[in-house]
Amino acid sequence: MKAFHIYGGVPLQGKVRIQGSKNAALPVLAATLLTGEDCTIRNCPQITDVEHMICLLKNLGCRVRHVSDGYRIDSACAKPHDMSGEAITGMRSSLCMLGAMLARFHEVRMEHPGGCVIGERPIDLHLKALAKMGVTFSQEERVLVGRTNGLHGAQIALAFPSVGATENILLAAVLADGETCIQNAAREPEIEALCCFLTSCGAQIEGVGTDRLRIQGCKTLHGAVFTVPADRIVAGTYLFACTGCGGEVFLEQAPWEQMQAVIALAEQMGAVCQVCRDVRCAGCGFSETCAGLYVQGPDRPRAVGRVQTSVYPGFPTDMQSMALAVLAGADGESVVQETIFENRFRVIEPLRKMGADVRLRSSSEAVVRGVPRLSGAQVEAGELRGGAALVLAGLMARGETVVTGCDYIGRGYENIGKDLKNLGARIVSGYFTKT
Repeated sequence: MKAFHIYGGVPLQGKVRIQGSKNAALPVLAATLLTGEDCTIRNCPQITDVEHMICLLKNLGCRVRHVSDGYRIDSACAKPHDMSGEAITGMRSSLCMLGAMLARFHEVRMEHPGGCVIGERPIDLHLKALAKMGVTFSQEERVLVGRTNGLHGAQIALAFPSVGATENILLAAVLADGETCIQNAAREPEIEALCCFLTSCGAQIEGVGTDRLRIQGCKTLHGAVFTVPADRIVAGTYLFACTGCGGEVFLEQAPWEQMQAVIALAEQMGAVCQVCRDVRCAGCGFSETCAGLYVQGPDRPRAVGRVQTSVYPGFPTDMQSMALAVLAGADGESVVQETIFENRFRVIEPLRKMGADVRLRSSSEAVVRGVPRLSGAQVEAGELRGGAALVLAGLMARGETVVTGCDYIGRGYENIGKDLKNLGARIVSGYFTKT
């Protein structure tokens, strides 16, 4: 099986460019279906989840060409085929095809989406919202079927500011008849990116960046060129890697405006962070013009008391596992509380295998007593962000760590091994055979 072999204990040093955002790219790719024209999506990350989304679009009849930094997609000939297979069952984000398919074809047939095992993640919010817009759902032989005689605007108040539900409503509403208002909408930057793409295609959306979105439906949308923003979770991963290992790194194009909660926690743990804008910045140690985030890691991270995940702009649940890994080597005791997903602590057992002192106080709260040094071990990733956390733990550990389950990590990181190697980490990709 594929594995990362990591020899830890080396401070990080150097510069790495942050890839395009996974969580922004996937709904934008789904939204290209709405135009029936050519769209070019630039800075699209080369990850398996994007490959799955491209496969879905091709199976629907879209013509897709890979360009130097992304994809050119012509959806003129797309037709409403059933959606099944690994591209659906292996990727939770395929759920955003619901709104796009219903808006374009007035029907959808898809297997229930899969992805990482980090919680139940029910889709009731999606279905109830779309039902208010005129969709009837049924279950046929384990396939979710949705049909409408025509989408119409609606007043929708979400019980929870779900990112996926907000995306599906947006995708449906831009071609619906009349006005749709979403109250308690998700405010994550990925929602803003989707709104920016849709407005560039001719959609009428008000309240972007707030929790109240108003969408006036249009008859048609047109093609557009769009650049996917940098990935705030990838940037946060490398920020925490430097915080755990020490050293000095520059995260080129890191979207620091979207990372305030993550930067604040890294600084609590002892990191020094400096924002570099599009100017020649002597302070970050790089002579060329740059933009991004310069990070100086501490000799050893400090405990922080309490970390609590929250919806944006709070501390992101996608960064919780990485925070847990860094705090496992911190000086002192910390409490990590998970408020979004009920199964985000799967990484605790492999961290314990590496010598971490972590115990669950409840199903949503973990107590971490930092140890002076983690120890290398053979551990297996069980989901995307937990896998990245184990890589970070390996960078901090004494001796060799072997991280298997790398397919999970490849769902969100273009080449985490190469990026970390460019920062001086002793990490190689290879194979591991269980004995």
